[in-house]
Amino acid sequence: MSKQSRRRFLRGVLNGGVVSVGLPLLNLFLNENGSALANGAPIPLRFGTWQWGMGMNKALFIPKQTGTNFDLPPEIAMLAPVQQHINLFTNFDVYRDDNPNVCHHTGWVLMRTGTAPMHANDLPGETIDVTVGRHIGKQTRYLSLSAAATGDARDSYSYEDGSSINTPEWSPLRFYHRLFGNDFQDPNAETFTPDPRIMVRKSALSAVLDDTRKLNNQLGAEDRARLDQYMSGIRDLERRFDLQLTRPEPREACVLAEPPRDLPNGTGADLVSQRHRMFVDLMMIAMACDQTRVTNVNYTSPFAGTTKPGYDKPHHTATHEEPFDEELQCQPNCSWYTQRAMDEWAYYVQALADFKEGDGSLLDNSLIYATTDQSYAKIHSIEGLPMFTAGNAGGRIKTGMHINGAGDQASRLGYTLQRLFGVEIDAWGTKSNRTSSEIREIIA
Repeated sequence: MSKQSRRRFLRGVLNGGVVSVGLPLLNLFLNENGSALANGAPIPLRFGTWQWGMGMNKALFIPKQTGTNFDLPPEIAMLAPVQQHINLFTNFDVYRDDNPNVCHHTGWVLMRTGTAPMHANDLPGETIDVTVGRHIGKQTRYLSLSAAATGDARDSYSYEDGSSINTPEWSPLRFYHRLFGNDFQDPNAETFTPDPRIMVRKSALSAVLDDTRKLNNQLGAEDRARLDQYMSGIRDLERRFDLQLTRPEPREACVLAEPPRDLPNGTGADLVSQRHRMFVDLMMIAMACDQTRVTNVNYTSPFAGTTKPGYDKPHHTATHEEPFDEELQCQPNCSWYTQRAMDEWAYYVQALADFKEGDGSLLDNSLIYATTDQSYAKIHSIEGLPMFTAGNAGGRIKTGMHINGAGDQASRLGYTLQRLFGVEIDAWGTKSNRTSSEIREIIA
């Protein structure tokens, strides 16, 4: 087959004009070397992830007691008000098999995909939020939403594969306008009028998809797969248009707040905390208004650049350069950073618990899965990685427990959560991380 032009477009008609959608870079464009609830329906369940960087200091983080009413060492003492809402998982391991321990990468990738990456740019499989989102998120405007309190759009821990990364929002103000701007349909409005702009956009996309099917017959197998992946986003957009043309069910808990103030750039601990709390508050409204049922909130990145007032080293640098204090059993400033992360985790859980929805709270209808990248960042250890969950997923799991994995697979938790959300899998993970064993202690 002759080479096609990179300028080839898929075309749809819009009110007598033409709407064009450009194509991704396919093999046929390259040289031979490839170098170029009012209706009585139940309140929906929500799934979320939360990420903090640099792990913990074991002596100050891991409780001595397991089960319920576990003790709270200094680095997690601030979790006391939300202890009954969370589960803490310690001493679970991830296995890199024949792959290297990619610093600040291997740990979080394994906990979110069950597969060890081969290098720093390797994003194998798909993250757990994407899998669950396909199962519970198709009735909402957004399959998932992500936000980075770092203010850096590169800090994403959600992806379908290495070429399809879910970019997080970095500005709370921008996020507000994305969620509740002109295209937002208020589920509690007295009247509903389909937006004519959405109607014509949907018509144009339908024509684009027809054009895609014609082009598909001219492509090789690899290009067909690539084009199908590219067009899945277009099909999702069409799905979202369909939803926006349908009157939404009333949502009593959907009450819009005023737009947040804009924040300056920066990674000071106080600024990151403000940004994080703004994103948390917006995510809760987005869930309450059923704009999404899957969320990702990133507090700090694995290479955390968060700074502490009066201290000259950002978090990542401190983990490698600050001396270990034998008396305190930690690197004192690194422990301060970890405690600030746990302050923010406590804020998120409490905010969900305080957000009234139906006869309970938003937390009652949610399950948030929290992960980090290292256990002990000073030596890039991935042994005994800590994990949390918050919420009981509509009564599906027990909370308030500390589970000691005793070296078992961390992937067991990811497998358990997917099963709880109805994902039909018999096992999850690859090689040594593959498991079909649920953590039954938490199942209600």
